[in-house]
Amino acid sequence: MRNTRSITTCVILAVATIFAVASISPAADADNGEAKLIGVLTSTAPPQEKALTCKKLAIFGSKASVPALAPLLADKDLASWARIALEAIPGPEADEALRKSCGSLRGNLLIGAINSIAVRRDAKASDLLIEKLKDTDAEVASAAAEALGRIGGDKAVDALERFLPSAPPAVRSAVAYGCVLCAERLHAANKSAAAVKLYDAVRNKDDLPKQRRIEAIRGAILARGSAGLPLLIAQLQSADKALFSIGLRAARELPGGKVTDGLVSQLGQLKADRRSFLILALADRGDPKALPAVLAAAKSGPTDVRLTAIGAAGKFGSASCMPVLLTAALDTDADIAQKARSTMARLPQGEVNADIVARLPKAEPKTRAVLIRLAGLRRIESALPALVQCTSDTDADCRIAAAAAIGAIGKQKHVSGLVKVLLKTSDAKEREGLDKALRTLGARAGSACAGDLMPLAKSGDKGVRVIGLRVLACAGGDEALGAVNSALGDKEETVQDAAARTLSTWPDNWPEDAAVTAPLMALAKTGKKPSHRILALRGYLQYVRGAKKLNDAQKLTKLQDILPLTKKREEKYLVISALGEIRTGGALKMLATMAGDPETAEEACSTIVKLLRGRQGVKNASKQDRRAALETAAAKAKSARTKKTAQQLLKAIK
Repeated sequence: MRNTRSITTCVILAVATIFAVASISPAADADNGEAKLIGVLTSTAPPQEKALTCKKLAIFGSKASVPALAPLLADKDLASWARIALEAIPGPEADEALRKSCGSLRGNLLIGAINSIAVRRDAKASDLLIEKLKDTDAEVASAAAEALGRIGGDKAVDALERFLPSAPPAVRSAVAYGCVLCAERLHAANKSAAAVKLYDAVRNKDDLPKQRRIEAIRGAILARGSAGLPLLIAQLQSADKALFSIGLRAARELPGGKVTDGLVSQLGQLKADRRSFLILALADRGDPKALPAVLAAAKSGPTDVRLTAIGAAGKFGSASCMPVLLTAALDTDADIAQKARSTMARLPQGEVNADIVARLPKAEPKTRAVLIRLAGLRRIESALPALVQCTSDTDADCRIAAAAAIGAIGKQKHVSGLVKVLLKTSDAKEREGLDKALRTLGARAGSACAGDLMPLAKSGDKGVRVIGLRVLACAGGDEALGAVNSALGDKEETVQDAAARTLSTWPDNWPEDAAVTAPLMALAKTGKKPSHRILALRGYLQYVRGAKKLNDAQKLTKLQDILPLTKKREEKYLVISALGEIRTGGALKMLATMAGDPETAEEACSTIVKLLRGRQGVKNASKQDRRAALETAAAKAKSARTKKTAQQLLKAIK
């Protein structure tokens, strides 16, 4: 086809035009007036100015603009812009102008006018367009055929249907497309018999492009209603992938229980690679009549089909799926089992949740473990009484699953129960599960549950005491912090180590808990192990950097307190990093002092430069303080870049 705007392109361009002129003030255009815009079109203004005027008239034009726009339809540079305006202007005047232009235009200009007529769906142009079907220019005839399809009506239907058998090869596809468009309009108007006749004329014509026949096949199925089922099934049985695909599309669109039954009957007749696609189509239909067949496919057969059916069962959202899905969840094939579990987790609540709760007490251990995990995933609070009972189950997997589920949805009142279970078990895997569950539950319940957790910290089993420290840290609060601090003096070294680690990471969980600073400082000063002292230093610095309630002066004081305790270069770097966030003269002085230490000189000098070069500047720093810090940086820095920047900043101060 020649380089011309199709109907779709014109529509898109018209929309784009609206956005392009959206920034033009309506009030300004009202001041200019439509007459002024018309004057531009009839003047000797350059084409680009006239094009912009056409854009404006697409928004603000009326029938008064039509006489000025009509002559531009013959202008190869402005015709498309004029058509944009004419397509948008209401009233019969624009229609008449477009129809009239078709008598004198040729080639691309004529095609453009025909396309605009199609956009406006001008039924009065039908006779004109029918005449253009015989045009010697194949592209003009094609445009006319498509326009007739978009306009529709008895004249268009009759003309296209009669012309289809004898249409020249170059025009035949467009005529067929016009027929399909007319048939769609007939079907929408409840004239299904006429639509079927037109669709059949296209689909039964073998010399048409495949795409046209496929469009007609889909339409012929839908227009027939349930009587289109045999034609639909024929496409599903076709070896042609395109026809099979259009059958699947129609299967999703054609309503009715009879159709569902017919589609179900095909499941057993299709090859496995196609069966999955039909199962998905049945699921998209949402007809409960298809569910038994989908569940049957989920039970046995090729793995890919089973996986598809299991996932599709979830779309029906019924508790009746549960028996099949529960069985699949225990399948030896890991993919099948995982798919079944994820499908059950996504099923709608209501009756499914009630079904899970009802099954829990009487299920076999393996099934019960699956149900317990489902209760946690689906956050079924009504299952909590049964879950609490399952923490004493004879099956270890059920106990572990129950603890995890309670951790996910339990309340403070459930903490003591999990603590009792943990105190009784010595199984490593079960302890691990209870540890995780209690940390989750403790974090949610907060410091109010610290008393319930305290038996763990006092247990005679060092492993339980270590777990207790971790859980208490998640709960937080003074009571929990006191227990962790006391554990630094535990008789067991592993518990002492755990207490030191827990204390050092306290600011991660509770960055505003100022109470942690005292035990951290004490541990940094008097810790039994170097590793404990290092952990305490890092925890203390973490608190200083993260505490939003501390002002700069308070942070600086705390850093001055901790600096004498730092021994390793990495620890001193942490202090410097914290100082880099404090924009005060005191921070500059402290950095200048640290620049005298060869281990930290470069890092301290670089931080001084960054502080004084930044836009925010440094508060409460005299010119003398800034100069002294920069002189230190210029003298001590090894980096040429840092040294040069310090010298430049010094010159700016002087």
